[in-house]
Amino acid sequence: MPTHDELYADLEARQAEALLGGGKKRMEKQHEKGKLTARERLDILLDRDSFVELGMFVRHQTNEFGLAENRPYGDGVVTGYGRIDGRLVYVYSQDFTVFGGSLGDANARKIVKIMNLALENGAPIIGLNDSGGARIQEGVVSLGGYADIFLLNTLASGVVPQISAVMGPCAGGAVYSPAITDFVFMVQGTSYMFVTGPNVVKTVTHEIVTSEELGGAVVHASKSGVAHFACENEADVITTLRRLLSYIPQNNLEDPPFIKNDDPFDREDEILNSIVPDDPSKAYDIKDVIHHVVDHGEFLEVHADYAMNMVVGFARLGGRSIGIVANQPAALAGVLDIASSLKAARFIRFCDAFNIPILTFEDVPGFLPGADQEHGGIIKHGAKLLYAYCEATVPKVTVITRKAYGGAYDVMNSKHVRGDMNYAWPTAEIAVMGPKGAVEIIFKKDIEKASDPELELTRRPMTTVRSLPIHSLRREEDIWMMLSSQKPPARG
Repeated sequence: MPTHDELYADLEARQAEALLGGGKKRMEKQHEKGKLTARERLDILLDRDSFVELGMFVRHQTNEFGLAENRPYGDGVVTGYGRIDGRLVYVYSQDFTVFGGSLGDANARKIVKIMNLALENGAPIIGLNDSGGARIQEGVVSLGGYADIFLLNTLASGVVPQISAVMGPCAGGAVYSPAITDFVFMVQGTSYMFVTGPNVVKTVTHEIVTSEELGGAVVHASKSGVAHFACENEADVITTLRRLLSYIPQNNLEDPPFIKNDDPFDREDEILNSIVPDDPSKAYDIKDVIHHVVDHGEFLEVHADYAMNMVVGFARLGGRSIGIVANQPAALAGVLDIASSLKAARFIRFCDAFNIPILTFEDVPGFLPGADQEHGGIIKHGAKLLYAYCEATVPKVTVITRKAYGGAYDVMNSKHVRGDMNYAWPTAEIAVMGPKGAVEIIFKKDIEKASDPELELTRRPMTTVRSLPIHSLRREEDIWMMLSSQKPPARG
């Protein structure tokens, strides 16, 4: 019978072995690639000394293919809970030094346990992904583990925030868990996501592409829209992730965190009077407007490199978190297309699920015309943006800075789709279409009969389009009073 001292010594030896993961050599290789280890990532992410590990001594039960003699503690994933800025979060961090971070039965059960605890206690789930995918040696059991995780991702959607940080490879079935979560972070140069890798692509389509070209951070942040943030390094990922959490509540029953600041609620900014050009055909950057309106000019943009004709992100007014949706006149004139509609719709639904008021800055000439857009489904995808605004019950305020034309006027949180308040700057133009297009239709016969149609067009009055009655924008106080005081109606 071992003594207490012997038992304690055995426990300490097992803990030391678990902390080494796949061993010092593999940890050094991880560092050589510019990557942190699973535990180092958690040390940076969580408040100091707040991490409580669960399942440290879990090991796989597979005996085939030489695995009987290779049973490392933790089984390739570090799981537990801790705090970020004092708030509870549940985390899992895949350990590439152990079986390449591959997912097997024991590995999956550890992740599932963490996700269940997060749901029971109403706290965010953060996954740090660095995995080669399913563990082939365990066969279909590993695929079943992925399915268990996918199910919980779905059940947790809209209940607790879910954030995925892809810190290395993420291939095959592994990509679908991050895709279901609310926000996806990637690291430039060291992380990638794809359903089939470069070798399979080469075999099937004869295309020769690198992992970075096929599914790197820049590709997914700018082209596919899979990644919401493409960060320079892992430290940047973790810093931005912590900042993101500061804007969102723990779960769908709580209000977003309030952070007191010294930015006066009745502050006026004269620069706002000159940002929008006098010439309605000239572009301007809507982010200049946003920075001068929100508290201390701090704005966390989401999906910054994707569908840049639409801007979405988080900021604060009066210390309270808000979601911002804005047309961007500096990109495609702020027109609505498939990508921008999907981008905004998903963001609006997140804000609605987690009680975050929505402030919309509108300057939209309409929907992007063209066969590509029509064949790509602009009708159904544009409808998703309309649906998101109609469905949202959080306070919704719209500020029309310039154009609000056609169906896009309706879609961008008009009062007709339950927008709570609509304000307009003196530069606002609200109409079925632009003046020139309206004149071409209304005076079509006269223009066709004229000896000089172009001259006839220019001499016609360009004031045919009537503006709808709107409220006048006075100052930031008006916006925040609506966003902070109005309670959402009870859901049916």
